[in-house]
Amino acid sequence: MLEAIRSRRVVRAMTAEPVGREALETLLDAARWAPTAGNRHLQRFVATDDLATLRVLRAVSPGMLQRPTAAITICTDRALAAGYGFPPGAPGPVVDVGTAMATLLLAAHAIGVGAGPVTSFSRAAVAIVLQLPEGWRPELIVCLGHPAPGTRRPMRGRAGLTWRDLTTWVPSECPTADSPEPSVQDRGPGTPLTQTSGTSRAGVPGSAR
Repeated sequence: MLEAIRSRRVVRAMTAEPVGREALETLLDAARWAPTAGNRHLQRFVATDDLATLRVLRAVSPGMLQRPTAAITICTDRALAAGYGFPPGAPGPVVDVGTAMATLLLAAHAIGVGAGPVTSFSRAAVAIVLQLPEGWRPELIVCLGHPAPGTRRPMRGRAGLTWRDLTTWVPSECPTADSPEPSVQDRGPGTPLTQTSGTSRAGVPGSAR
């Protein structure tokens, strides 16, 4: 699992080879197991591998750089959420969309399918294209397809960025004479040997969720 997390990449170039229906069902079943607020499952999945539908979907989605052969749109059933007492703008349903997306991306990577999320699209147009029921709000589209060979390597993060740059310990931990220095692998190139755990290179603690 840890290796899958480290090796997964967003795929923005895909071949015309279709994604099999069995693979799509595997991904949808995996997404069903994503954690949800109160285990209420307020998110809904709309899947398509119809090329005509995908072409129109791409036309109303400026962020869809891929030419996917399948897509899963994650929606929130807003009427159901309201019935459970979630007010508009409550964070729980939004977090559910994120956990479902992360689960889909990892599951796709696990079975050799390329995947990439898209958030730039017209909600009104997508609702029409996918014939969504009243109250279903499209939140995010996961594009699916087989990675195209010879594509550019994915963008890398800031050189030398480690978990220490992103983490703050509470209460703060001060280095002592008995504390081992971070390994070269954990520090990354260019990180000062005297860097305090949980403090960014600029000397400002990073945020943590």
